[in-house]
Amino acid sequence: MKLLEDRILSEGKVKPGGILKVDSFLNHQMDPELLFEMAQELKRLYEGEGVNKIFTIEASGIAIAILAGYVFDCPVVFAKKSKTKNISDELYSVEVESFTHGNTNTVVVSKEYLGPQDRVLIVDDFLATGAALVGLKNLVEQAGGTVVGAGIAIEKEFQGGGNLLRAQGMRIESLAKIASMSDDSLEFCR
Repeated sequence: MKLLEDRILSEGKVKPGGILKVDSFLNHQMDPELLFEMAQELKRLYEGEGVNKIFTIEASGIAIAILAGYVFDCPVVFAKKSKTKNISDELYSVEVESFTHGNTNTVVVSKEYLGPQDRVLIVDDFLATGAALVGLKNLVEQAGGTVVGAGIAIEKEFQGGGNLLRAQGMRIESLAKIASMSDDSLEFCR
């Protein structure tokens, strides 16, 4: 998606260790118009798949997921990285390693929000190693739902997660795919 790629080039900051900061428009301060365009592109890509639920993980994927829910006209569910007092004890859970944060979280979602009737589009801001995507897919499968695919804002293709999951048969549509990054530049897949 050229609009997203242009924003990455103009405002993104490449940090050592394979980190791309896009917090000025995607995941700290957010540009609603850009997020809406991204959601519309996900709708175009997954039109006809019968998506009736959008699923993400807290926190950075929530903004794009909400707009995707709006354009798909369906609910949005997000997996929590910890169990809070106000969530049901009836949970699906999975361990998920975070590349960005360098830790592992027990990710949970209430059983009342995912079930066998759900055709789920997983939406997230980044795909690197694929750990979050694997965890979210696992939660949907625990519920007996169907993952129709994943809509990712930015995939760091050079970290291999997307290719590994595609090889396992998962449909993944990334709006911007980065082939390589160095400490001061990046190159998109073509």
